Amino acid sequence: MKTCVKIILSLFVAGIITAVLIYIFVYNKSHPDYEKIKPDYTLSASELYNSFKSNTTGSEIKYNGKVLSVSGTLTKVESTDSLVIVVYVFNQGMFGDEGIRCTMLPKFNEEAKKLQPGNIYNIKGYCTGFNDSDVILEQCTIIK
Repeated sequence: MKTCVKIILSLFVAGIITAVLIYIFVYNKSHPDYEKIKPDYTLSASELYNSFKSNTTGSEIKYNGKVLSVSGTLTKVESTDSLVIVVYVFNQGMFGDEGIRCTMLPKFNEEAKKLQPGNIYNIKGYCTGFNDSDVILEQCTIIK
């Protein structure tokens, strides 16, 4: 009986230690400063969109999880409660506009709302993938 209690107590202590280590090294991990990070790739918005449209798997391998600097003619700026999304449209699909959607960092929301459609802008962001209609960039900043 005493051996069983020691085993249970040892497993409990090991579980607590594991939980603390997970918290320290995974949950509490610092996030990169997307505003200051250098882009892994610099390309035009149409080049990025066409790459994903023609070879989704190859483009996902190359661009997903990377910081991209994308330049092109802005089509529109969408604004919701706390999100501002800069949109480059290249195609009309069954469900509406298709292109690149760039969700801005909160610091750049007001500046992004002032961007004029039809002008060329350079946006830097973290590529999270392609949803069969849009290339998604998160944590975006405006490069001047």
